[in-house]
Amino acid sequence: MIGIPPDLPKVYLKPGEFHFSVGPAVVTTILGSCVSVTMFDRLSGAAGICHALLPEGPRTDAFRYVDSSILGMLEMFEARGVPRRHLEVKLFGGADMIGTGGSRVGVGRRNVEIAAQVLTQAGLTVATYDVGGTRGRKLFFVTHTGEVFLKRLRQGEKVAAP
Repeated sequence: MIGIPPDLPKVYLKPGEFHFSVGPAVVTTILGSCVSVTMFDRLSGAAGICHALLPEGPRTDAFRYVDSSILGMLEMFEARGVPRRHLEVKLFGGADMIGTGGSRVGVGRRNVEIAAQVLTQAGLTVATYDVGGTRGRKLFFVTHTGEVFLKRLRQGEKVAAP
């Protein structure tokens, strides 16, 4: 892919997983109604990304849920001495993949709402986002630069995991 050095280690992030790194890698994930939040600290080079499935849930299975994923990521950065004010935060996903119709709020939209709420309560500002719609997304997160490359999937396009 353009802009991504081909020799970097590659990580595939599945739903309910999280990746934290202080070294170079490219983390790829595919999102439908799920959301990914990326966090990056330019000073230390620390980077994290989650792939959360559902808006809220118990901390026992933290990275399945948007709220606890974000809080868990913040704890990891804080444990390494990274202040929140140094974090560059990005938010992706939350598509309405099956169409909710009417006024019912779908899981994708709810995932985005909870992510925005938790990030705001944590005092964080989202620098970049690409959320909602009806199409899935494939993300490429470059951990040592904080860059995120995004490919929007065509309606009904199936993308196999690596």
